[in-house]
Amino acid sequence: MNKTLLAAALAISLAGCSMLPEYLRPTAPVPAAWQDNVGGAFQGGSWQAYFPDPRLQALIKTALENNRDLRIATARINEARAQYGLQKADQLPNLNLAAARNASFTPAGASVTGMPISTQRYDVGISLVSFELDFWGRVASLSEAAKANFFSTEAAQRAFRLSLIADVANAYLSLLEINERTELASDTVRTRGETRQLTSRRRDVGVSGDLDLLLADGAYQAALAERANLQRQQALASNLLGLLVGRTMAEMKDLPAGRSLALQDIRADLMAGLPAEVLLQRPDVLAAEQKLIAANANIGAARAAFLPRITLTGGMGTASGSLAGLFDGGSRAWNFQPALTLPLFDAGRTSALVDIAAARKVIAVAEYEKTIQQAFREVADLLSARDKLAEQLAAQQANAQAQSRRQILVEARYKAGIGNQLEVLDAQRELFAAQQGALQVQRTLLATATQLYKALAGQENAPPEAGK
Repeated sequence: MNKTLLAAALAISLAGCSMLPEYLRPTAPVPAAWQDNVGGAFQGGSWQAYFPDPRLQALIKTALENNRDLRIATARINEARAQYGLQKADQLPNLNLAAARNASFTPAGASVTGMPISTQRYDVGISLVSFELDFWGRVASLSEAAKANFFSTEAAQRAFRLSLIADVANAYLSLLEINERTELASDTVRTRGETRQLTSRRRDVGVSGDLDLLLADGAYQAALAERANLQRQQALASNLLGLLVGRTMAEMKDLPAGRSLALQDIRADLMAGLPAEVLLQRPDVLAAEQKLIAANANIGAARAAFLPRITLTGGMGTASGSLAGLFDGGSRAWNFQPALTLPLFDAGRTSALVDIAAARKVIAVAEYEKTIQQAFREVADLLSARDKLAEQLAAQQANAQAQSRRQILVEARYKAGIGNQLEVLDAQRELFAAQQGALQVQRTLLATATQLYKALAGQENAPPEAGK
């Protein structure tokens, strides 16, 4: 009898009506194409193929294993998965096997018969505790919201993983830039030191004056100050890279040899495809959409609170006054306690909960659309900067070459006695600035390619589409 009732209850529960609103993905609020002439599609691939520098690959691998923030994000996935499991378990009845002994003693002075009464009872059985028949989909809606939150957390972890890879690459490129600029500053210190010595000898023989020597010494001291400044930035960049990787650079002495900035070969000319095809697969956009799905499901749960709630409590087993008689004939016992709860008056609490759920969905829609717009702008900015930075780098490198040739000519004129000290110092300053500028633009171009990987690599290891 109890099995029949339980089966009927489950069938009724599965046949119930859901208050869950139909989910419709909002139209992406972005243009159909980027302003730049972009075609084709980015063919995903692994980060190892995108970043060919062996030293950088080792650093990224170490970061993925040791970064504490990534560990936190991964643990949050497990937390959200467990939370979804808890919520989903409410859709099925929970059965417990219970065994109990109840004993009582009533003294003669308190007994209605004037005699002491001693009673005891033994029970063994299976119990069903407060299982809700989900006629209106309240429990199913809460389970759907928990699942969407789980998917959102998973997508957020993938977004952080992409960000970590890009951040490690950027920190490594910054360190390379500062290292090469420091080497350049050291060469400048040596060159200006030689110029100062030459000027001192010329003054000793009366060819140059004190003013020329002071100018040469000032340029030399300025180069020393710039080198010290770059060495300070070296330490900061190394510390930042160590924080991202999760280990100090001193601990990683077995790293493979790296490449110079000029040999990084990070692709800056990848194609992006159409915005709707690319952006909707970005993990941050997927995370925002899953939050929207969860908000939509919470509306269904809030609506169902207006309707009657039916819960079942029952049990079946054996009962006896003695332990030995538990399994004797006639010891079978059962209880069945259905309960129906219908809200009559709650001062508008249930209605307010529906309004809250609806408002949160509106917020989730706006946040989803804002995330897409921000993603579109990010990619558009990077695509716009890509070609201009390449042009700027070519011009900057040509300028550095011209300034190098100029310095050679000016120094030759000065040594021949037909040039002056100001021309030499001016040529040295212009060459140093041009070379430093070329390194900075080169690193910026590589950083743009790195950020494009983060912005367009959402297809890598992407989960099924939202809601499926």
